[in-house]
Amino acid sequence: MPVPMVRGRSRRLALGAAIAVALGFGVAASLTSPPGLLSFLDGIMGGGIGAEKSGSGIAFGTHGQKLDVWRPARTDGRPLPVLVFWYGGGWVKGSRGAYAFAARAFARQGFLVVVPDYRKVPDVRFPAFLVDGAQAVRWTRDHARDFGGDPGRIAIGGHSAGAYTAAMLALDPQWLRGEGVATGTIKAAVGLCGPYDFYPFTAKRAIDAMKGARDPQATQPIHFARADAPPMLLVSAGNDVEVGAHNANNLTARLHALKGRAVHIDYPGLSHEDVVMAVSVPFRSKGPVLTDSVRFLRKNMARSSLKEPTE
Repeated sequence: MPVPMVRGRSRRLALGAAIAVALGFGVAASLTSPPGLLSFLDGIMGGGIGAEKSGSGIAFGTHGQKLDVWRPARTDGRPLPVLVFWYGGGWVKGSRGAYAFAARAFARQGFLVVVPDYRKVPDVRFPAFLVDGAQAVRWTRDHARDFGGDPGRIAIGGHSAGAYTAAMLALDPQWLRGEGVATGTIKAAVGLCGPYDFYPFTAKRAIDAMKGARDPQATQPIHFARADAPPMLLVSAGNDVEVGAHNANNLTARLHALKGRAVHIDYPGLSHEDVVMAVSVPFRSKGPVLTDSVRFLRKNMARSSLKEPTE
C-alpha cells in the first residue's frame, strides 16, 4: 500500500525509510539508476494513486523498440488528451521504466501518457533517435484510441535529450513526414532543460551523438524554427550546468521573431536534474514544473478532459 504524502520532518523520515527499504531489499532491476530509484520512492509515497499502467513493453517501430502506456485510473469515458514523453540521458542511457514517476504524474492529471524507449549511442548516431521518436508518434496516432486516448489531441515532451527529440519533431517536418504522420498531428510540445542551440559541439556526448550528421546545423532545433510550429513550452533551470539556459532563451527568441508561439519559463534555483525530479511526488516542492506544464498543455489542447493540476 502506498505511503500517504507527508510534510516536513515526517516527509524526510519517510524518504529515508524508503531509501533504506530500497537498498535493504535491493529491488534491483528497477533501482539501478537514480530515475529508477525516484520512481520507486514516488510510488510508495503516493505517486501511483490515481494512475495505472495500461500497456507495458509494447513493440513499435522497425528496430525492436518498446513503449509503456499510462492513464488515469478513473475517467469519465471521454477520450483523453495524449502526451508522448521521452526521457533524458545524454543519448547514451535511460529507460522507459525508470521514468514511471513522470508518466504517473501526467496520467494523474488526465492524460494518456506514452513513454517510448529509443536507440542510443554508441549503437547508433544521429538521426536514429529521431526516427525512433517519429515512429513512436506514429504508433500513438494509430493506437491511442485503443487505450482511451484521442488521436486528434497529441502533445509531445521530454527532459534533456528527450526534450531535444520533442523539439526536433515539433520543428523539423521531415521526421514525422518520413513516417507518414502529418505535422499538424502535434498540438503542443514541452521541453524540460533541452539542448536546442548547441553547435559547435563541445560536450563529448553531443560530439558522439551527432557524428552521423552530414550538416551539423541540421542537428539543431533552432535551425528549424518556424512560425507555424506547434506552441512550445521551453523550460530552463538557473543552476543547470549540463544544458545552458541559452538553449531555451535562443529558441524562444527565434520563434518569437518569426511570430511563432513559445513560452519560456526559467526556474532560477533549480539544477538540470531538479527540474524533472520536481514532477515527482517526493520532490514536487522544488518547483511548479508539473503545474506549469499541465497549464500550458491545457491552454493549447482541448480542455474537456483536463483537470486542474494538484500538488
